[in-house]
Amino acid sequence: MALVGVHRDRGELRIHESLEELITDLADYIAELSEASVKERGVFAIALSGGSLIGLMGKLCEAPYNKTVDWAKWYIFWADERVVAKNHADSNYKLAKDGLLSKVPIVPSHVHSINDSVSAEQAADDYGFVIRQSVKTRMVSVSDICDCPKFDLILLGMGSDGHVASLFPNHSLLEEKDEWVTFITDSPKPPPERITFTLPVINSASNVAVVVTGESKAEAVHLAIDDVGPDCPVLPSRMVQPTKGKLVWFLDKPAASKLCDDPFCNKRYSSDGKARGLECRRAGPLCSSYSGHLFHEMK
Repeated sequence: MALVGVHRDRGELRIHESLEELITDLADYIAELSEASVKERGVFAIALSGGSLIGLMGKLCEAPYNKTVDWAKWYIFWADERVVAKNHADSNYKLAKDGLLSKVPIVPSHVHSINDSVSAEQAADDYGFVIRQSVKTRMVSVSDICDCPKFDLILLGMGSDGHVASLFPNHSLLEEKDEWVTFITDSPKPPPERITFTLPVINSASNVAVVVTGESKAEAVHLAIDDVGPDCPVLPSRMVQPTKGKLVWFLDKPAASKLCDDPFCNKRYSSDGKARGLECRRAGPLCSSYSGHLFHEMK
């Protein structure tokens, strides 16, 4: 059973006892957003990332989602991509195609991958143009407070260094304010050439979900979510903060293990025996980060 809480500044936290529970919750979340977007706009514009994220989306290929989701209304983009051939093992497109897109009835022309036959700089420019055309045709909404595209959902993973998309700690790309899509040729992780959404685009989305699993990322989760003070490094994942949209963190128990308010420590119970909140073993009844927002069980 997942525990759900709302952080004062960092969005909704969904913390799961098991990976299987997280995978099911993530599928439900995506399917519900898809249904709501199709009902409201007639389409669902979603941006994917790479890494383990696609594997965690795999339940969407199974019943009931493979039949109930309106796949023909999906428009697929990538929040970041490696500038390699589409059949290369490092390609996020290949990862998504093999793990998801080839298993559900997505319309091929609705899948917007990068131009992999040009330089990283040109690929970023080309992809920015593709998104601008999609905004003009209303496949992708536009933010009502800036000219950025407003995706219905941007799905992100997070590295153990706190990077999201291809936005890495202490990199100049974190300061990019004008471009929707930019490029990197010196990625700290191979392959070195990539394109990526910029923070203004990510933070203009209607919904952003950050999906993180594993104990190796627990420290980065702590730094991204908890009130850690001015002396701690500001990770790219901490800079994800939708201006008007909703941010949701999908965490398994190991990834959440270093959060200040640890949802898997001692529960508080009301007189009727039902759990009504959580004791924080690090900072008393509840850390200030979670003031007024108790975790509750999500059935």
